[in-house]
Amino acid sequence: MPRSSKDDTADDGEHVDGRRARGEKRRAEIIEATLAVVTRDGAAGVTHRTVAKQAGTTTSLSTYYFATLDDLLVAALTTVADAYTARIRDIIDTPGDKLSGLAHLIAESAGSGRERALAERELATLAARRPALRPVARRWRQNIAELATTLTDDPAAIAALVAASDGLCTAILLDNVPADPDHIQAVLQRAVRN
Repeated sequence: MPRSSKDDTADDGEHVDGRRARGEKRRAEIIEATLAVVTRDGAAGVTHRTVAKQAGTTTSLSTYYFATLDDLLVAALTTVADAYTARIRDIIDTPGDKLSGLAHLIAESAGSGRERALAERELATLAARRPALRPVARRWRQNIAELATTLTDDPAAIAALVAASDGLCTAILLDNVPADPDHIQAVLQRAVRN
């Protein structure tokens, strides 16, 4: 029995969906490889060649998905920012102690997986020198400020909470300060009150 044009259209749609899914998977693998290279070698080690090698693919495929290094770094930083945005959104939307939730997020993200957290921080710091990264790097502060508005309407207290959150992450990562949620929460509470 001959196939109808309707069957051909369905097959074409499935083929396109399959290609799209494979493309998204490759793109995600390249982004994950970028974060692994930053963790291992720092942001200066990110090239299409090092990322492709880490991902087990070709340089031409890496450049197909991400034409420039800025595109690659923006994608990696966006992946990190999206994860933190979702976590902070959960803290905002869940009833309970917001500062405790934020303290646990800071302790978890800066304390465990220290090398990866340092890599994420390095990407955010790199934004000072690479304008394409700046909007993504600002998202952490914007998310913390949004959370702060659920606690206070005082602009100075909001700014203090954002600065305290940023400072705590830096202290934990760079000065090896213990990532103790109770201590972090106490610092955050002082920031909001002062």
